[in-house]
Amino acid sequence: MKAIFRVIAFLLLLVTFHSCGTQKNLSNTNFQALAYAGSALGIRIEEHDNHALFLEAATWLGTPYVVGGATRSGVDCSGLTMTIYARIYNKQLHRRSVEQYEKDAQLKGRRQLQQGDLVFFRTPNSGEKCGHVGIFLKDDKFIHAGSRGVVVESLESSYWQQFWLAGGSVR
Repeated sequence: MKAIFRVIAFLLLLVTFHSCGTQKNLSNTNFQALAYAGSALGIRIEEHDNHALFLEAATWLGTPYVVGGATRSGVDCSGLTMTIYARIYNKQLHRRSVEQYEKDAQLKGRRQLQQGDLVFFRTPNSGEKCGHVGIFLKDDKFIHAGSRGVVVESLESSYWQQFWLAGGSVR
């Protein structure tokens, strides 16, 4: 009888230690925050995705557009990409979208985009080769700061297709 109790006690102890380790691993991932970010960004966040990027991007949604801005009080397109890259990747990008296009990015086509790549556009009034920049999320969606503030839009929209310039991995 004592042997049975010892086996049961040992098994309970084993299960307890195993579940403690499992709890610790699960607590490292904030599933609630990821669920909110996915909903806010309009994407499905999966285990292998860039969680840090998506969590940071979601905090910028709705930030007003301010020319020359790079804070949550107001931001422009290159200020958004510059700030997110500094926070998530610890990389310093140039301040202007045309400089990010010419100096910071290894250019690639739309089909080669990966999470976190920059996306570049010509704009009707820019007068420069590149007049707008955003960050590719996934599933043809990107985050950027435009006249409506920080929003997520689709690269498949006819508006963005007509102004598409290139994508780029940051060097």
